Amino acid sequence: MDRDAIEDMFQALGTISIRRMFGGKGIYHDGNIIAIELGGDMLLKADDETAALFAEAGARQWTYQRPDRAPVAMPYWSIPDSAFDDPDDMALWVRRACEAGFRAAGKPKQKKRRSPQKRQSSLDDG
Repeated sequence: MDRDAIEDMFQALGTISIRRMFGGKGIYHDGNIIAIELGGDMLLKADDETAALFAEAGARQWTYQRPDRAPVAMPYWSIPDSAFDDPDDMALWVRRACEAGFRAAGKPKQKKRRSPQKRQSSLDDG
């Protein structure tokens, strides 16, 4: 998807920025990621407050398949088909993605903790 098509899709938000990321593009508004484009598909950010709305509208959640592991459900959903034919509906969905992005940015990130065994072994090494 080219820059003009992406900017047109997100015009309800005003200015967005588009950055390359892992084989696709990240779509940002006011510094928060709100969507990703992968292989020509646009995926909007969702969270606990909006995921059910995406599901009810027939959107599909993106799952990442890692080799030899179970699929990982990501917080990104396809755009409901109805939005492609109605600019007002598209504006509603991109605003929901924007709100989810802002809520996610407001949450403190959790640090990964080492297990006590790994912490102990790293102490033994020094």
